Amino acid sequence: MAAPAVSPVAPPVPEAVAAAAAAARLGEHRETFLPKRHGVARMAGLVLFTLLGLACFVLPGLVFVRILLQTPNVSRKQAAKRLHYFEHGMVVADHTGPVGVFRWDSMAVLQEITQRYANGIYVGTTYVYTLYKQDGTPLKLTGFYAEPERWGSILQQEITAWQLTGVVAALQRGETVRFGDLAVTGGGIATKKRGAVAWNEIQSVEIKNGTVFVGRAGKLMAWSNTPVAKIPNFFLFLATVDHIRSTPR
Repeated sequence: MAAPAVSPVAPPVPEAVAAAAAAARLGEHRETFLPKRHGVARMAGLVLFTLLGLACFVLPGLVFVRILLQTPNVSRKQAAKRLHYFEHGMVVADHTGPVGVFRWDSMAVLQEITQRYANGIYVGTTYVYTLYKQDGTPLKLTGFYAEPERWGSILQQEITAWQLTGVVAALQRGETVRFGDLAVTGGGIATKKRGAVAWNEIQSVEIKNGTVFVGRAGKLMAWSNTPVAKIPNFFLFLATVDHIRSTPR
């Protein structure tokens, strides 16, 4: 009889991270994302370019030395970086301990995802998520961490799940909720440049090439076009707009 499959045991959360999570009441630990280690081929390429650079031109060689030493494969400091996800938030940590503690119900994040092409051929995707600490200091998370398509999506989904109810309640009380330059109210959306447009005038809200286009009924040109990278909590913004437009008025 075959033995039952055993689930992999997650690495223990460092004491300093656990203490920070407990102080912020983040609840149970859910998942930890590690730095993305380079494959054998890429590491071999870096070593080769480093040696060639040092042999032919010292300065380029030193540049490649720096790049090589900053990889998680070589640097213990880089390899120690972590994204710890908890029930109610997350802790960003490095070799010194926590460098940022965030709660899903109050944090804000800017998302910038760029697909890169060379001569019409897709060569990769760049991920940049900018989080803001309580003092307003930005903290950037990139594809340096493995599975950015997963941890980035989880980040946005958790923020939306925890904050949408509060946003809807605020709008029902007649308050204005801001998503960067976009001001959302119970009556519509407004920007400083475009003024305001009522919900019943909005024909469509579409995302194309990293930009949110708001279409106004009877108009060929979009009423507003705002880059996703400039809309804090982008998933929450879309969920808010979707909720209002789908609610009978």
